[in-house]
Amino acid sequence: MTSQIKTVVLLGLLTGLLMLLGGAMGGRVGLMIAFVLAMVMNVGSYWYSDKLVLSMYKARELSRGDAPHIHAVVEELAANAGIPKPKVYLVPQDQPNAFATGRNPENAVVAVTSGIVRILDPEELRGVIAHEIGHIVNRDILIQTIAAVLGGAIVFLANMLQWTAIFGIGGSDDDEGANPIAAIAMAILAPIAATLIQMAISRSREYLADETGAKLSSKPKSLASALGKLSNAAAQVPMKGSPATENMFIVSPFSGGKQMANLFSTHPPVEERIRRLNQMAGGR
Repeated sequence: MTSQIKTVVLLGLLTGLLMLLGGAMGGRVGLMIAFVLAMVMNVGSYWYSDKLVLSMYKARELSRGDAPHIHAVVEELAANAGIPKPKVYLVPQDQPNAFATGRNPENAVVAVTSGIVRILDPEELRGVIAHEIGHIVNRDILIQTIAAVLGGAIVFLANMLQWTAIFGIGGSDDDEGANPIAAIAMAILAPIAATLIQMAISRSREYLADETGAKLSSKPKSLASALGKLSNAAAQVPMKGSPATENMFIVSPFSGGKQMANLFSTHPPVEERIRRLNQMAGGR
């Protein structure tokens, strides 16, 4: 519940930041243009996100005959969650990792790398799959898309505000001579703030997926153990792909063993995730 409330608050902050920039631009028209452009770009990405990312990572669908154990686990956990069984894909990469994608539970995909199948025991893999089904149940692809729409609109408006401040045009509807220095400062700081908020939303959803996954699998310690193994391996085995997809994976695939400062990370610290999961296990 705490993660859900935090997400709502952060989305509210993004919306407030967007409205603040729109007011500084003087312009409800500019605000609407920015929002519509961001909506078109990000909703298109949301609708085709599964095809785009699966193609990017050369993933192939696994039949039940290819991986009967994985299919059985996905089917069991999906039933526990009350959603249709997601499709199962294999990503041909040595780094052990996993992600979920798809615009809704009816069009969901759980993807695992070939590396994760090799290093995790069956219960740990079950915990990871439960985490990914947690993302599907919690509609995280939709939430991240909403955040991206708002963030994209903020960046667009900030760029417009910067140029209008430089050339001395625009300003809010009731403004008599806007301060160009303040406008430029807002144009620089607003996108940074929007990025930090989006990353905070991503971290909040990871905590929630851990919690949901632990409940679905009934074994928080198995997920905790898996996270420790995956984090250590991700630091040693490179992932070939786009950093833009970093937030999709269960552990950060591009950290190279050097975690960024928490504010600038799409993932919470693995140590804290493990601590929370062990705390859940201790409370059972």
